[in-house]
Amino acid sequence: MREPIRIKDFIAWPAGPVMPEHPPWRICANVAALVRAEIPTLPASYRVLRDGIAVHETATIEEGAILKPPCIIGATCFIASYAYLRDGVWLGDGVTVGPSVEVKSSFIGPDSSAAHFNFVGNSIVGAGVNLEAGAILANYRNESADKEIVCVIDGAAVRTGCEKFGALIGDGCRMGANAVLAPGTILSRGTVVPRLELIDQVAELAAGR
Repeated sequence: MREPIRIKDFIAWPAGPVMPEHPPWRICANVAALVRAEIPTLPASYRVLRDGIAVHETATIEEGAILKPPCIIGATCFIASYAYLRDGVWLGDGVTVGPSVEVKSSFIGPDSSAAHFNFVGNSIVGAGVNLEAGAILANYRNESADKEIVCVIDGAAVRTGCEKFGALIGDGCRMGANAVLAPGTILSRGTVVPRLELIDQVAELAAGR
C-alpha cells in the first residue's frame, strides 16, 4: 500500500501554520480556516489591521496592494503595489509578492519570491522558492469535462476529490519565466523548471513518460 503524501517530505519551515496531517489538496481546501485560527496565536510584533488580517511590524505593504481576510504577512515580507491576496493566505518571513501578483488560498514559505506577474492558486509553496516573471501555478482544469484534480504520486494517479488544487512545491525549487504548473503538480525539493515549460504530470503519466 502506498504511503500517504507527507508535507514534511517537501517542506521544512522553521515556523509556520499548524497543518493537519492531511494531503495538500485537503489543506488548501481549508486554508482560510487554518489561517484565521493562527491569528490569535501570533506574537505582539504582528498588527491586526482589521478582522482577519495580521501583518508583522517589519513587513512592507505598498499602496494599492489588496489584502482580503484571512491573511497573515510575516516578518520582512514585501508586498508590492497591485498585489492581490485573497481567500486565505499565509506568507512566511521574508516573502516577496510583486506587482500584479495574485495569491489565492495558499501558503508560501520563508524567503520565497513571486515577484512579477505570477498567479499562485490553492498551493503550498516551500521555503526559498523562486518564481520568475509570469510563472503560473494553475488550480483548475478548465479544459476537462471532469474537473476533479488528479495528482501523480509514486508513478500512480491519485484522485483528490477536489476541483481546486494548484501545487505542492518543495523547498528550494526554481520556476523559470512564463513556466506553468498544471493543477495537481507535485515538485520535490530543489526541482528546476525551465523557462516556458509546461509541467502536466497527469498528461505525462498518460503518455507513458
